[in-house]
Amino acid sequence: MHVHFLGICGTFMAGLALIARELGHRITGSDENVYPPMSGVLDGAGITPTTGYDPAQLDPAPDIVVVGNAMTRGNPCVEYILDNGLRYTSGPGWLSEHVLADRHVIAVAGTHGKTTTTAMLAVILDAAGLDPGFLIAGVPHDLDTTARVGRTTPRAGRGGPRGLFVIEADEYDTAFFDKRSKFVHYRPRTLVLNNIEFDHADIFDDLRDMQRQFHHVVRIVPGGGRIVAGAGDRRIEEVLAMGCWTPVERVGDGGDWSAATVTPDGRRFHVLHHGRVVAEVGWEQYGAHNVSNALAAVAAARHVGVEPRAAARALHGFNGVERRLQHRETVAGVAIHDDFAHHPTAIEAAIDALRKSRGGSGGRVIAVLEPASNTMRLGTHRATLGPALSGADIAWVLAPAPARWDVHSLEREGGAVRVRDDVETIVRECCEAASAGDAILVMSNAGFGGIQGRLAAALRARAQAGAS
Repeated sequence: MHVHFLGICGTFMAGLALIARELGHRITGSDENVYPPMSGVLDGAGITPTTGYDPAQLDPAPDIVVVGNAMTRGNPCVEYILDNGLRYTSGPGWLSEHVLADRHVIAVAGTHGKTTTTAMLAVILDAAGLDPGFLIAGVPHDLDTTARVGRTTPRAGRGGPRGLFVIEADEYDTAFFDKRSKFVHYRPRTLVLNNIEFDHADIFDDLRDMQRQFHHVVRIVPGGGRIVAGAGDRRIEEVLAMGCWTPVERVGDGGDWSAATVTPDGRRFHVLHHGRVVAEVGWEQYGAHNVSNALAAVAAARHVGVEPRAAARALHGFNGVERRLQHRETVAGVAIHDDFAHHPTAIEAAIDALRKSRGGSGGRVIAVLEPASNTMRLGTHRATLGPALSGADIAWVLAPAPARWDVHSLEREGGAVRVRDDVETIVRECCEAASAGDAILVMSNAGFGGIQGRLAAALRARAQAGAS
């Protein structure tokens, strides 16, 4: 079957293309912006995307077109599909029909931590010999792919679902023709709800509107399944109060699963189940948010038969996901880190985690942010963005164009926030300010003009000029 993907370079769609290729289909695809990391993932699989949406790419017609949720009416390929009666579906719809049927699906949902928790679960289940299928909306450092089919037959001597599949379960809408959240297509038996905060203001009217979508997925988890929920999250509890027919285990302080921190940076902690130590994790990840992600992964893995000590052993070597507090390089004594944070809560957590990981080094944390998400551009988080950045010693923010709010107002709120209109100025000013021992934390959910490499090049040039 010839399957064509519109929007193939999105993290979800690229993973889906890899799975379709593994199933033996002929894969083509296109995207408006072809850039790393997913362009590299596709190239490695022998899939070369077409740039742009010229309808000529659909002639001759593929057997089916998988339409990404970034595609809208007016897109030339979308109009061609509709005018010519081509067969089409959504990414989640295709996955549900061709991969997830009869599988035990472990879906990881929530505003923060989905990608990392999904990767942790895939690593844990893989180490346990369960050969899980998975689709991770990012590039995991411990697996040789971002998505795979996995075992599709029951383990010897066991009936029930044909294997396990772990998926990052996004609440964003499915497609221009299906406004339900993606995760309702996945029919999970194990559902992780890490946390819920208002996001995606471009498609949700308010928090209550978003919570209704989360309740849609809660409604379809079977009574014999399991929901692993963040403890003390009022918004999750409000969703569960709408109706829940599945046993719930809570993770976090005061929950069924909790952590006793051994080191302040989170690099070593005990896993507690009902107050009893059942495992210890020692790893190179850091930050309270990663401890929470690990607890959720351990609890979810336990539901499919992996004991906590085995899960903890698998996490000892966990190396994270690309662009999640990733150390890119150190140039002239300045460490450059890269993170996907694009919501004030995630921005604050990333800054705090990086600072704690540095202990008493004395160097500064310099934040560099591109507020590229639709929600950021709309100004939904304008009141909390400044406070989120306050944990950094200095912060540069790129003013997005277009934006529906005065991003420069962040400077007028006080503190050490500098808003600039172009990447070049940020690179120049940031490198002039940085000193040996400092750490630069780049945060964006988009390309940010390749600023990570440009900062490194500028720092290197400065060091060479100083040495001459």
